[in-house]
Amino acid sequence: MALEQGLAAIALTDHDTLGGVGQARQATDGTGLEVIAGVEVNSEGDWGDLHFLGYYVDPENDFLRERLQAMRDARVGRARNMVERLRNMGMALEWDEVRAKARGESVGRPHVARALLDRGYVKSIQEAFDRFIGNDGPAYVPRLRLTPPETIRAITEAGGIAVIAHPAHSNPPAVERIPEFVGYGLRGVEVYYPHHSPEDVETLLGLCREYGLLATGGSDFHGRGVLGEMALGSVDVPWQCLERLREAARMRIASDGHNPRR
Repeated sequence: MALEQGLAAIALTDHDTLGGVGQARQATDGTGLEVIAGVEVNSEGDWGDLHFLGYYVDPENDFLRERLQAMRDARVGRARNMVERLRNMGMALEWDEVRAKARGESVGRPHVARALLDRGYVKSIQEAFDRFIGNDGPAYVPRLRLTPPETIRAITEAGGIAVIAHPAHSNPPAVERIPEFVGYGLRGVEVYYPHHSPEDVETLLGLCREYGLLATGGSDFHGRGVLGEMALGSVDVPWQCLERLREAARMRIASDGHNPRR
């Protein structure tokens, strides 16, 4: 799909797992399409529901892998609890059908939502979130909490560039907290995003200039029929954003004198 769209690079940033990076790179071997090893890590608590992106991380880094494994383990228990709550509400989901939809190691709310859709309890993935499993929904179960400092540290320890994801579209919006996150080691801001308005983009670019942060962007594509169907490559990200991100990753490796710690 990326090649059909004429993309030169993509970042695979699955939630709480690096398991797909090797497969993605194998699939693009010889095509000229760059695959950036990445991850999206949830950070939830009193500060709200925030997401952080890690770009150019080392997929074999033990520090990050251990924390992601703990989060995946917790996600399984969380998803099980959601299924049980939905069953108590009269929606006869089975855990095995939800797990099968993940087709991998990271089970999450989108898979519960897909099971609800396939069973006919909702008419769309978005409806599943809005009515049942969103943050204020009756079947919602909180996830394992990593604080922003812990999240940023895990990404940085893996040699990655820590970026806050869609800060103007988080719950609550995290724009005002970006200066605080810089103190924890934040290196960039996802500026170009489907739901960021032109005013959001200008505000975020101003913060990047003020604090010396990298501007990044992406479509937040989750797959066909998932979370609003944001199309792969639908967001125009300036080429210099990728060049600066690459350079930051190269400089980090050079400053360490070797590959990221394992």
